[in-house]
Amino acid sequence: MFEFDAGKLLIIAVAALIFIGPKDLPRVMRQVGQAVGKLRRMGADFQAQFMEAMNEAGAEDIKASVNTLSDSAKINLDFDPLNVAKSEAAQMTRQIEAPIGAPAARGPAMVPETAEPEATAGRAGGD
Repeated sequence: MFEFDAGKLLIIAVAALIFIGPKDLPRVMRQVGQAVGKLRRMGADFQAQFMEAMNEAGAEDIKASVNTLSDSAKINLDFDPLNVAKSEAAQMTRQIEAPIGAPAARGPAMVPETAEPEATAGRAGGD
């Protein structure tokens, strides 16, 4: 929080020596040290009480639930739409470039809906 290097500490020490004086400086430094120690103890007590309250509230259970939910909500990053589009385009290109007499490798989505079965075409021509 406070970033004190050697230069800043030296300036503070010189200012304290000038404003407080050499006689009262040891007494003031002792009081400052006691105040800092008291603040640290109060902070440690607050942190201990906070952690105890969190444990009583079942924070570990809640944290485990949140971690489980976040793991289940992750997106599968293996899906590459550009790769899928490229492979579909290559398949369509192969179908278009296939010779007319050769059977085309068609998937179920590529079969035209207006195609009639051979049996119906044979009966229509035989009547």
